[in-house]
Amino acid sequence: MLSYINFEDKTSYTLDNNLLTPVQRDFYEKNGYLVIKNLVSDEDIQRFRDEFARICRKEVKVPGLTVMRDISIAKSEFVADEKAVTKVQDFQDDEELFRYCTLPQIIKYVECFTGPNILAMHTMLINKPPDPGKKSSRHPMHQDLHYFPFRPAELIVCAWTAMERIDRSNGCLVVLPGTHKGPLKQHDYPDWEGGVNKMYHGVRDFDKNTPRVHLTMEGGDTVFFHPLLIHGSGMNKTEGFRKAISCHYASGDCYYIDVKGTSQENIEKEVEEIARTKYGVDSVTLKDAWSIRSRLVKGERRNL
Repeated sequence: MLSYINFEDKTSYTLDNNLLTPVQRDFYEKNGYLVIKNLVSDEDIQRFRDEFARICRKEVKVPGLTVMRDISIAKSEFVADEKAVTKVQDFQDDEELFRYCTLPQIIKYVECFTGPNILAMHTMLINKPPDPGKKSSRHPMHQDLHYFPFRPAELIVCAWTAMERIDRSNGCLVVLPGTHKGPLKQHDYPDWEGGVNKMYHGVRDFDKNTPRVHLTMEGGDTVFFHPLLIHGSGMNKTEGFRKAISCHYASGDCYYIDVKGTSQENIEKEVEEIARTKYGVDSVTLKDAWSIRSRLVKGERRNL
C-alpha cells in the first residue's frame, strides 16, 4: 500500500510502502541512495549485452537513439564495434533494452519513490572505456536534477544496475551521502587537462571534505538514488569496458518547469545548440527534449 508524503516534510524521500524495511528506508532517507543486491538476472544482463553489441555493429537502428563516443576516441580509426561506443542513451524505442525499464523487480522498488504512475524519462547503457591516460573516462561529480526540467525531485529516482563486477579499478560510482538534502547547485564543464565529454557537466562548488563512498557492485546489483545526490565515477584503469544500464523514472504527477533564469539555463542553451546543429531545429526547450524521450511504464501519464 503506497501513500503520498507531505512534501512540506523535507525529511521524507520515500513513500509509505510494504517493500522497504525500516532499515532500508531510513538509510535512503539519510543517504539518498540504496543498493539492492542481485536484483537483475544474469540472463537479462546477457540479453542487454547482446542488444548493445548489435547496436554497436549497426545491425539495429533505433529511432532517437544517441550513440556516444569518448572524447579520446571520437575521431579515432575504430570500426563500428563496442570499442568505439562509450554510451547509448534514449533507448526507449528499443524494445529489448527498454525491457530493463519494465522489469517487475525494478518497478516494485521504483514505486516506493514515485508512486504507481511511472514514466521512464532517461535511459542509458554505459560502456566506460579503458582510460587512455588522459583521465577522460572519469565522470565529474554532478546532480542528475541539473539535466531535468521537471519536479518535484522527491518523485524522481534513478535505477542503475551493474552489468558486471564494478569497483574502483574500473570506475565505480562515487556518491556523497546526504547531499540529496541540499539544493541544486551550479554546474559547468570542469577544467580537465584531458578534456571533458559532451554534456558531462560537474558541480562547480561542493564541500570537498564530505566523505565519499565508492560503490562496489556485482553484476545484477542495483542502486536507487535521488536526483539531487552528488555523484560521479572514476577512471577505468583496467583493459576491459565497464558496463552498466540505468533508467531515471519520474512520477506521472511530476510537472515541467521553465528553467530560464535558473542554474539550469546553461544546459538548455546547450540542448538548443545541439538541436540547431544536428537537426536544423530552432527554439527547442529543455522541456521539448525530455517530453519526446519519456515513455509510460505503469499507471497514467498525468502531467509529463
